[in-house]
Amino acid sequence: MIRAGVVLILLAAVAVGALALADEPGRATVVWLGWRADATAAAAVLIALTFGLLAAVLWRTILWILDAPRRAERARTESRRRQANDVLARGFLAVAAGDGSEAVRLSKKAAELAVDAPGLVRVLAAQASEAAGDTAQAQAAYTAMLGFPEMRLAGHKGLMQLALAQGARETALRHAQEAYGEARTARWAWRAVLESRLDAADWEGGLALVKSALDRKIVPPIVAERARAALLAASAAQLEHAPEPKARSLALDHAVEAARLQPGFAPGVVMAARLLAEDGKVGRAAGIIENAWRASPHPALWLAWRDLRTDETPRERAQRLSQLAGLNPAHRESLVLYVEQALTAGDGAAAHEAARALEGEPVTARIAGLMARAAYAAGAVDEARMWLAKGLNAPPEPDWSDLDPEGRPFAYHASDWARLAITFAETGELIHPRLERRERTMRELPDLPLAYADAGPMLAEPQLYPVDEGYQEPEAEPEPAETRGARTRRTRRPGGA
Repeated sequence: MIRAGVVLILLAAVAVGALALADEPGRATVVWLGWRADATAAAAVLIALTFGLLAAVLWRTILWILDAPRRAERARTESRRRQANDVLARGFLAVAAGDGSEAVRLSKKAAELAVDAPGLVRVLAAQASEAAGDTAQAQAAYTAMLGFPEMRLAGHKGLMQLALAQGARETALRHAQEAYGEARTARWAWRAVLESRLDAADWEGGLALVKSALDRKIVPPIVAERARAALLAASAAQLEHAPEPKARSLALDHAVEAARLQPGFAPGVVMAARLLAEDGKVGRAAGIIENAWRASPHPALWLAWRDLRTDETPRERAQRLSQLAGLNPAHRESLVLYVEQALTAGDGAAAHEAARALEGEPVTARIAGLMARAAYAAGAVDEARMWLAKGLNAPPEPDWSDLDPEGRPFAYHASDWARLAITFAETGELIHPRLERRERTMRELPDLPLAYADAGPMLAEPQLYPVDEGYQEPEAEPEPAETRGARTRRTRRPGGA
């Protein structure tokens, strides 16, 4: 309206100016109901435009008055929408804060206000009832969501969580499977179904599920690849001891495929190398370990590398260990391996020098034990005792050689493989279930007294203690009185006391 008025005024100004500049101003005569009006052409144009503007303003005023009820309704609707959004926001915040009673009150108020968002109202009502501890009402709200296609996934997830809280695992699995069967599914449903397959040690079913999730773009390719590697290794571990004649061959194929998919997945690499070595394919086994060490060095890898050959001298073995460490020389595990290979060769000075590269690493029981062995091998007994003292209070670290009396790494139960597969697939990290359960493991610290007495024998290699609840350490023989007296005289400070 304002733009039209401005345009008309500009046109009138142009017309009046043109007429004023003309030699003939022109005349306009209007005769109406016996009346006659004479004016110049410019005056007639201005009068006509003025009456036109007045008529337009009058018409817009009439329309504005007639539209007042509709404007009032729109204002009320907008105010109601703002109130509904505010109530919904405060309701979800109450659910997040665990204030069930406030969440239920706000959900009821939202049901009155948020008529344009019935989905949000239903979700808030279900979650509010759940926060308030009203399981029956929450279950009814989630069940009601199943009738709406856009809310079906949310309903299945809520019912699955309620079933898990009540211990009804079969019901929870059924809801997860139904959710996974939807055309538009979510990752939580895939993971719930996958966990159920792994709990049952159904590795083949887990592999099929991973492939299906990758085809439907539920998981990224890297997650699917890690999951496949872990599941293939778990399947190989199961098939290795199966009575069927072809089971071991299939186990080897699965382990080799796991090592190919993820060279940094040590369980698959170690298993593939061990099975290949047992078949006499030592060169191929060594190649798999070398590729894995380049990708991601791991303690179990060099232990498997060490055990590939059993007919070599300590110096030959030390040379092979050094070759493996040289494939990734800057890695922490390579620095550890340089110390181990020097100790294997019996070169205490070289081991002590190589251990200096680990002084900046966080002190764990494993590192402290290695440093103590290196120092003792070099004749630095006091330094060795210092590292032993540090190792007593240092956190443990798995060296992956402590999993059974034969020293075989990753000798996991099916439940351990299931946890390992899920964790590695999602994070790419390995776990150590037996360490987490605080089972007895290999001693990481050498057996050397901490007191500053005559140096006793120090074990160059840790000892493996049997996992036996009835096992007791043998009692030490009583020390002769002469020896105790001599040691007391040596350790007494000058001046008595």
